[in-house]
Amino acid sequence: MAEHTSSSITIEAAPAEVMGVIADFARYPEWTGEVKEAEVLKTDAAGRAEQVRLLLDAGAIKDDHTLAYTWTGDDEVSWTLVKSQMLRVLDGSYRLAPVAGGARTEVTYQLTVDVKIPMLGMIKRKAEKVIIDRALAGLKKRVEAGK
Repeated sequence: MAEHTSSSITIEAAPAEVMGVIADFARYPEWTGEVKEAEVLKTDAAGRAEQVRLLLDAGAIKDDHTLAYTWTGDDEVSWTLVKSQMLRVLDGSYRLAPVAGGARTEVTYQLTVDVKIPMLGMIKRKAEKVIIDRALAGLKKRVEAGK
């Protein structure tokens, strides 16, 4: 089984505000850095994205892929790779936990990436870490700027 990389950050906003930004795929190109395009292909009965096409440029990893999303309550979303040109695996999740009575949110981002072309594990982990760190920093900046 592939190893995963994870990291956490605390955001000065309630979990619902943070999840609102995470769920707004159309605006990902504005704050993620790596996502150049995002298109929701399918939604669930609650109107949340079930399948999303993303055009990704993360330096060593460039790809046009589709992810399937699973929403667990209001505090977790996970995804798995449906199809990709370059990736074999792109599984991840955001988990939100209220801090300070819900005034702040600890966000944990976990990611597993495997590419179809040969790549040293060390380089894959570094790419995962860069994606996670940029996504968390971008999420924090985006949520806190909206306050």
